[in-house]
Amino acid sequence: MKGIILAGGAGSRLYPLTQVASKQLQPVYDKPMVYYPLTTLIENGVRELCLISTPHDLPRYRQLLGDGAAWGLSIDYREQPRPGGIAQAFLIADSFIGDSPVVLILGDNIFYGGSEFRQAFADFRKGACIFGCHVHDPERYGVVEFDADGHAISIEEKPRQPKSNYAVPGLYLYDNHVVAVAKALKPSARGELEITDVNVEYLNRGQLRVYRLSRGFAWLDAGTSSSLHEASAFVQTIEKRQGIKIGCPEEAAFLRGFLSLDHLAALTPRMPNCEYREYLNDVVAEARRLAEGR
Repeated sequence: MKGIILAGGAGSRLYPLTQVASKQLQPVYDKPMVYYPLTTLIENGVRELCLISTPHDLPRYRQLLGDGAAWGLSIDYREQPRPGGIAQAFLIADSFIGDSPVVLILGDNIFYGGSEFRQAFADFRKGACIFGCHVHDPERYGVVEFDADGHAISIEEKPRQPKSNYAVPGLYLYDNHVVAVAKALKPSARGELEITDVNVEYLNRGQLRVYRLSRGFAWLDAGTSSSLHEASAFVQTIEKRQGIKIGCPEEAAFLRGFLSLDHLAALTPRMPNCEYREYLNDVVAEARRLAEGR
């Protein structure tokens, strides 16, 4: 499966921060925001990636992530000259997707906990797969309605009167037919190709599966100044309390088998002396201790 990280948009809700750097390059506690969706894809076995952003911001992402080889990945870059909706990503990345299934993740969505993602990736064969997360303000999102048996029966984009409290977070799995579906879409009233319309098409075909995320799952949408602060506080709390890092692509690539232990160990000397380097050195030391049976 190939992966798309959509990191475009004007970031107007984060003004004036986005006068300096794009939304997905803003810090969420100790890492750039884009590290978190990148790590989510790595954790679920995706190593061929396409990052989509504005022509102005793409050079900064190239500088930050490179070609991905350091993490056992390959990263392609595509331009989205102006916001045209989430579903536009499939048209921009058409040649990258090729004949493969694809997962799309939004660059300002941070996920933590639960096993639903891993299960969904493992089970995925065809059609489409999305998720439902219980929220208190569903009118801000795409909302999925379930019948008494737990089957999805409708999806609405930002409804005034939501039919449930289950919002659709920014991670979507599709088979290769998604490109044709996106090409057949008509722009919405706001002139964009809506991802909800893609999901409704798969629902009408009887090919949409929706996983309801468990109560232990955390979904953070860091698209406003308040939510950016809340996401940073959440990550800091987890990292300090548990002694682990959220959104660490080097560790995720190692645990997924994309990097050998020697390769991981070779990355840290290139970093300045900082907490991030110290953490990865601890990961290497612990892995070596376990390998030697001590």
